[in-house]
Amino acid sequence: MTLDLAIVLAPEATEAPVLDPVLVRALGELHLRRIDLADEVRIVNPGGYIGEATRREIAYANALGKPVTYFHEPSPS
Repeated sequence: MTLDLAIVLAPEATEAPVLDPVLVRALGELHLRRIDLADEVRIVNPGGYIGEATRREIAYANALGKPVTYFHEPSPS
């Protein structure tokens, strides 16, 4: 997407086996701020999987009226 001259705001992967709950909450809030800045939210969901945190972020984007698109059709839940 960057090569299409889009600004990409993506979450960073963490490799820590156990994260401090305070840090987890702070990272979640940081991701919501990325959604605030976005014109569109694209969900990268290999195999259609969408976890609990991503569901919250989709709901947040929907509440803001941001378009949400998926790289893979979501799996039925």
